[in-house]
Amino acid sequence: MPTTKLHPSISIFFPCYNDRETIKNLVHDAYVTLKKITNHPEVIVIDDGSTDGSRELLHQLKKTTFPQLKLIFHATNKGYGAVLQSGFTAAKGDLIAYTDGDGQYDIRQLPRLLTLMGGDVSFVNGIKEERHDPLLGVVLGNMYKFIARWMFWLPIIDVDCDFRLIRKEIAKQIRLTTTSGAVCVCLVKKAQLRGPIFAEVTVSHFPRLHGQSQFFTLPRLIHTLTEFLWLWVNLMLLGKN
Repeated sequence: MPTTKLHPSISIFFPCYNDRETIKNLVHDAYVTLKKITNHPEVIVIDDGSTDGSRELLHQLKKTTFPQLKLIFHATNKGYGAVLQSGFTAAKGDLIAYTDGDGQYDIRQLPRLLTLMGGDVSFVNGIKEERHDPLLGVVLGNMYKFIARWMFWLPIIDVDCDFRLIRKEIAKQIRLTTTSGAVCVCLVKKAQLRGPIFAEVTVSHFPRLHGQSQFFTLPRLIHTLTEFLWLWVNLMLLGKN
């Protein structure tokens, strides 16, 4: 007799931008993980204008292996914030998890987050056990999360950790107004303003084996800084949410 699974429906979505080398394994691991913890799994990939053949691979993956896979394609590269908004809009599960398509987080560790999603907790965030990025990325990332935490009075330690599990009723209330990496601050702060209880748990972080980060380039950093300051004025100074 099959084991009864007590968890509600769970959606996982992956932002994908030129992640052809990693996205297939992530989708596979997501389905394997979800089938162990819920009777109602959903996996979504949002491709943000990839040019490396990711789109063709995803179409083939859906056709041959995972017919239930939900695919969303942005015609052009709209940015990380637009991808997250697409993911939260499309997800149907009572709980919504996401992590990046580059393979630096292990979706098989989702049960770590799920164990904390009980009682009044509505938002579980990962904390990187050890950051495996080039030195510049480590330094800038640590500066970013420290400054963000104290400028916005965030309720979590590692806003730079893109491995999260959120109740649907919280995620659906939030309108993300940024397209850059500052979107994670926007997400966490706007969730905080809606009153959920946060929890955090350590997760593994792996070196990027394929492709290059889109964040640590001068144009991206300038764009992120501009949106970061715009967010602070609107959320902290003007009280808009």
